[in-house]
Amino acid sequence: MKREAITSAQNPKIKDLLALQDKSKERRRKGLFVVEGRRELLHCMEAGYEPYTIFFCPEILSEKDFKEIESAVTATGSGADCGWIEIPQHLYDKVAYRGGTEGVIAEMHCKEMTLASLRLKENPLVVVLESVEKPGNLGAVLRSADASGVDAVIVCDPLTDMYNPNLIRSSIGAIFTVPMATASSEETISWLKAQGIRIYTAQLQDSEWYYDTDMKGGTAIVMGTEATGLTDLWRKAADAHIKIPMLGKLDSLNVSVSAAILMYEAIRQRNS
Repeated sequence: MKREAITSAQNPKIKDLLALQDKSKERRRKGLFVVEGRRELLHCMEAGYEPYTIFFCPEILSEKDFKEIESAVTATGSGADCGWIEIPQHLYDKVAYRGGTEGVIAEMHCKEMTLASLRLKENPLVVVLESVEKPGNLGAVLRSADASGVDAVIVCDPLTDMYNPNLIRSSIGAIFTVPMATASSEETISWLKAQGIRIYTAQLQDSEWYYDTDMKGGTAIVMGTEATGLTDLWRKAADAHIKIPMLGKLDSLNVSVSAAILMYEAIRQRNS
């Protein structure tokens, strides 16, 4: 184990950590991202991500939790290469992105999120999000996808960094528990059709009620942005257009709420 102690916020390794938290271009340049919190870190390593450096505060992180993380690092095969940096609580409070994260922050190696990496079971349930922009919305969708056992979430033409700390935080680690891919809309449509997965686009125009649509076979639920909805490319590629009843004066639910309703309808049909 390569272990050292740092006490100054001016240390270059602390500055690098903060840059990775704040700047997507640094994450892309170095191929690293930041995970904060014991639970999120363990989910991350269980998903096959390898740690680069782990910063820990022994004043906060219990010896039991430290041993658990150490064992998980060893299981990834990165034990010899991973750096361990001990920092005092006053410094941890400066670098922590949020409170209550149990005294551990890690720099992790990024992985490619490709369509080819997805492994689907028979009659899969897939959620597709086109041009999602808000990390909080994507994080909430991932939480619902994890809860409902969705096979994959595909983000098409993303407008947000998949390793944005706000996304990791809002997903409470679901970004690591749900298989994910990013691709263009054209690539995703071709891939779905090649897999025999029916495409259902959520839209208000020319649509049928979502609960009247058969989602028992291979199904892709496709959602657009709240501001502009889906592009014509998806509308034309769809096997069916589906909608959720809007009984009030407004005509739009939050995309994460809409996605959750449709995911659980698919689960209801499959379990009925």
